[in-house]
Amino acid sequence: MAERIEKREDVNPKEGLREYGDVEFADPVNKKYPVDTPEHVRAAWSYINHKDNAARYDHDDVTRIKDRIKKAAKKNGVEINDD
Repeated sequence: MAERIEKREDVNPKEGLREYGDVEFADPVNKKYPVDTPEHVRAAWSYINHKDNAARYDHDDVTRIKDRIKKAAKKNGVEINDD
């Protein structure tokens, strides 16, 4: 499994930076799924678990993103359902 998430052609990483600023992202390559606050962690977990969002990544990238969200949840004291 590669360490780096693949660049998506349908995403402009500058939009993530514009919308959220220079924060931690579960997908730092494409600047998707900010995980800098408890609210963002919960939202990121919800979004990556939608089939249409997860389908934009390969299986390894989804696993990597979920692992990063779980780590951020623990850091921010957020409980998430690990499904």
